[in-house]
Parts: sequence; structure tokens; C-alpha cells
Amino acid sequence: MTAVLVLEDGRVFHGIPYGAEGETFGEMVFNTGMTGYQETLTDPSYHRQIVAMTAPHIGNTGVNDEDPESSRVWVSGYVVREPARVSSNWRANRSLDDYLRAQGVVGIAIAGTRALTRHLRERGAMRAGVFSGTALAPVEELLERVRRSPAMEGADLAEAVSTAEPYVVPAIGAKRFTVAAVDLGIKAMTPHRMAERGCEVHVLPASSTAEDILALAPDGVFFSNGPGDPATADGPVEALRGVLDSGTPFFGICFGNQIFGRALGLGTYKLRYGHRGVNQPVQDRRTGKVEISAHNHGFAVQAPLEGSFDTPYGPAEVSHVNLNDDCVEGLRLLDRPAFSVQYHPEAAAGPHDSAGLFDGFCALMESARGRVSVTMSAEAARGHGAGEEPGADTEGSKGA
Repeated sequence: MTAVLVLEDGRVFHGIPYGAEGETFGEMVFNTGMTGYQETLTDPSYHRQIVAMTAPHIGNTGVNDEDPESSRVWVSGYVVREPARVSSNWRANRSLDDYLRAQGVVGIAIAGTRALTRHLRERGAMRAGVFSGTALAPVEELLERVRRSPAMEGADLAEAVSTAEPYVVPAIGAKRFTVAAVDLGIKAMTPHRMAERGCEVHVLPASSTAEDILALAPDGVFFSNGPGDPATADGPVEALRGVLDSGTPFFGICFGNQIFGRALGLGTYKLRYGHRGVNQPVQDRRTGKVEISAHNHGFAVQAPLEGSFDTPYGPAEVSHVNLNDDCVEGLRLLDRPAFSVQYHPEAAAGPHDSAGLFDGFCALMESARGRVSVTMSAEAARGHGAGEEPGADTEGSKGA
């Protein structure tokens, strides 16, 4: 049996079918992680993308029921070099090949994943198609099908992967905070990381408005990762502006970082081939510390790398930068409790250098709660005078 991978620019790779047979289309990207293929497959941010793994051996540990980041596989196609012939792990309950076949994911195994990766690095991410079985046809016809498929630029995909109904992830242990998390393509590990820190997380649909979010009276608001072009996400941007107006602490990851940038009046742009893997060096501009981080994004925020800049919500700055290409990897407001990062600190498959960002979010919520308490105490003192009980009726105490 044969399978074919056809790129938009006419480059063709031949291989054998892996997973389901048929045809599939998407943006051709590559992931440099040597581990975490199950988390990659089930990450909603990969919706409408064909993912090539640069690690040579894929499927060695099979598939289990504990590690998925969502309820289904989201990649539109999968490209590997050497599939495992036998799964070997005590948690595995099926092979990766069987898993992809059951989910209808069309894949291909090719000898040239290195050549494919180099081609994408030189030419950039592009549309592609994988064809096998009855979908096979002359290459010219397959190329025409690829070129008719939709591009990623201008794609509004968040609502397609978001939850249809709100749900709650309870705090693990004592509840400390209520967090409203807008699901733009959220990974399961993200609310889990917050729950570990005592957050009761209310996960809301991508279409939620500021009123929907703030109706929960949350201690903090979170905007998740997700697929598509952030330039199309006008609804989430408007919702976030309402959250920022309220002064509620905010934290965003990946797509949430791009939405935050747009809410601040910044632009976004498409990266040449994106960042996808678990080995990207990011520097915290405030401390100089470098962390190895997990990424999955093809768009980025345009912002000045040096100094602060003005926004409708006061001064802001770029908090983190990618040391490979100077891409903006984080933003924060200087006078309001709001920040975001472009990478993935929940990093289910690792690394875990950036997990402390969730602690930072909790610290913001704790600090904001303290400020509210101080403000209420001050207002009570001004309203009732020294030595008077809040709520006392001064006129009534004089015996009207």
C-alpha cells in the first residue's frame, strides 16, 4: 500500500498509510518534541493542521486513557518517520496506529521527515494533503485539491473547538479562588494546574461576553490557548476589554496572549513556520532567567521589545521574549493585574520550568482580594466615622 503527502508548492513525499486511509487537508507544520505525542494529537490548537513529528520513533509507548488533553484527536493529519511496531508501556491500552484509525485520522509514514522539516523552515508553513487508498489520484489532481483547501490566515476556529456548555473543574483540596476560564481551545491540564492551587475553575464557551464572565464574580479570569488567526477573534477581544475595564486579575496563555495583545491595541502576524515543541528557550526580561518551554503557535503579537508602551489600560511591556527569533512571548500591564504568555506553562508532557506562572496568577488574585478588603474598610470608615459600627443608623441612634 502507498500514501502520498502533497504540499501546496508542489513538493511530494511518498510513504505508507499510517492510521486511517482516505484524504485529509490542513496547514503543514512540524513538532520538535521527542515526547508527548498523545498530548500533541489531542491539543485543540492543532485543529485543521497536519503535524509532522521530527522525532524518528513515534508510538513506542502506545496510547492510554490518562494523558489526552481533550476528548478527541484534533490534528487533521499525521506524519511520522518510523512508527513503532509494538507498543511497550504498562499504561498503554491500544497502539497509536489503532487509535488514529479509530478516530479517522489520515496519516503517512515517510522516510524524509527531516527533508520535510527543512523544506518548511525554508519555505514556511503551507497547505498540504495526505492521500491513501481510494483517494489516490495523479499528483496534478491531488495538488489542485490541496490548493483549493482553506488557508490558516483568516481562519476563525476557536468556537469550533470550544465547549458548548459551561462546566466546572473543582478545586483540589480547600477552595481559595474562583476562576472564569474562557475556552478558546483549552487543554485539560490547564484547569487541572489551577485546581491544584485551590482554584475552582468555571470553563466557559468561546462566545462568552464580558457580562457572562463577570456574572460569576470571579477572583480571576483566564483566556486559553486555541487554533486559528487571532485577527478574526473580535468577540473574545471585546470580552477581554470588558474584563480589563473591571480591574479583575487576568492571565492568558498562547491564543489568550494574542487576544490580550489585541485588547491592548497591538497587532498580530503569522510566523514563517511557527513554534511547536517542548524545547523553546524563553527569557524573562525582568529577571534575565531563561526557561525551556512548550509551544504550539503559528501567530505572534507585534509589540516593542524595549521599554514600556501606552495602551488604553495604562503602560504595558513585553515581559518575555523567545531567544531563537526575538518573538514576543509575554505581555503585562504595569498598573493593572493582567499578564499573559505565548507558551504553555501547563506543559503536560514537560518541561515544567514555567509552572510558577500559575502561582503568579494566584498571587495576583490574592493581592486583588486584599486591595478590595482594604478599600471596603476605608470606605466604611469614611462613611461612619471613627469608632462607629459599619451599618449603624446615626440618625436613628439619636432617637428620632
